[in-house]
Amino acid sequence: MSYDAVLSRSFSRHDQKKLGWAAFFGVMVTALFFCVMFKPFLSPLPVLNLSLSAGVNLKSVLSTEEVAITQSLATKIKEARPICDYSQRGSDVCEMDGDVRIHGNSSTIFVASFDSDIVARNTTSWHIRPYARKEDQTALKHIRKFTVRTTMLSEEDLPRCTHNHSVPAIVFSVGGYAGNHFHDFSDVLIPLYLASREFNGDVQFLIANHDSSWTHKHKEILEKLSRHEIINIDKEDGVHCFPRMVVGLKRHKELSIDPSRSKYSMKDFRQFLRSSYSLNRETATKIRDGEGKGRPRLLIITRKRSRCFSNEDEIANMARSLGFEVVATEAKANLSQFSRIVNSCDVMMGVHGAGLTNIVFLPENGILIQVVPLGGMEWLAKTYFGEPARDTNIRYLEYKINESESSLIQEFPLHHEVFRDPYGIQRKGWGEFKSIYLDRQNVKLDVGRFQQTLLKALQLLRD
Repeated sequence: MSYDAVLSRSFSRHDQKKLGWAAFFGVMVTALFFCVMFKPFLSPLPVLNLSLSAGVNLKSVLSTEEVAITQSLATKIKEARPICDYSQRGSDVCEMDGDVRIHGNSSTIFVASFDSDIVARNTTSWHIRPYARKEDQTALKHIRKFTVRTTMLSEEDLPRCTHNHSVPAIVFSVGGYAGNHFHDFSDVLIPLYLASREFNGDVQFLIANHDSSWTHKHKEILEKLSRHEIINIDKEDGVHCFPRMVVGLKRHKELSIDPSRSKYSMKDFRQFLRSSYSLNRETATKIRDGEGKGRPRLLIITRKRSRCFSNEDEIANMARSLGFEVVATEAKANLSQFSRIVNSCDVMMGVHGAGLTNIVFLPENGILIQVVPLGGMEWLAKTYFGEPARDTNIRYLEYKINESESSLIQEFPLHHEVFRDPYGIQRKGWGEFKSIYLDRQNVKLDVGRFQQTLLKALQLLRD
């Protein structure tokens, strides 16, 4: 027998009606009790975005006081989280909201709060060197260290603002390896793009280890990312106050962006560069047999001191015989001019070195040919330029020289460790490796052998 049947036989119709009303009010009281008791443990924020089935916004049902409590709780949770993140492999980053004050001369950043509980729950201070290569202690030794402190707004040692700003600030360093063209982009400019692009120019750059030649070299990029004058924080005796501050930059990998960690990609960054330098070509020349649309353009990156081509003219003549228009030049410090040269070309070639960083200016589907010298540099070649080229939608070809194409054959016998065991040289340290394979090695290409690589490049431009 069902429970409904038992109830109908036990009570009269009038009694059943009274019992029904009593049950209804009992359920309502119980529900209200649970709502009151468990409300502190529920997250109110998502609920505010929901609507009742009748179309009434739930936020309008809540009192003004409840909404204020909800917003205050959200602010406290945000402020109570750790300010500095040391967990990333490539870089440390500190992010602060609210009343943030930086005193340049003392390299101290103060995060002020009205709430003593928030200050108590946080670590009172952090230290950070704002350069995106934290795994390299040699680089970090030359990076200025900042101290970040949480403090009560009422404390006497909290410095008074001398400059008030209404926009967020980003603090970063151009020390370390900045000044080397590769590290300029990999360690600073790409990470800075990731940190600042969302602000659409309304962000203030505070640069540590300031170098005026560096900021001049990259002024087109810096001015496109921020419409505010750069502050040399090393020389600031006053106290600059901001509503938000980011200290340090995030580096995903060498000369590239990991799209799974950012809403931006290398495609976005390259479009940004084309806009910054007014570069017109978006895609490389596609060769169509029988159509006279001009020859594909080859850029040979030359070098003067080391890893240079000792038979540059011979290489250029062979390339012309295959149908290339050839431009041979050293990478120039004036990026505004040099970016236009690179962008006008379809193929760029050069010996492993910082000049190959200019692939960022090549048109889409362009081709990079990296000539890899002796010294067991396959990993360096792949990590620094091979993988970034593919991430950048640049086709990648690699040419590894042999002993007869290296100038080291004139200095060491063929059975020497330099040829027989380059990894043994590497184990002796970076200084030994660099002095031999990077500083003392030039390249004389076997043009007959290298011709096959240029033919592959032509085929890629046809495909």
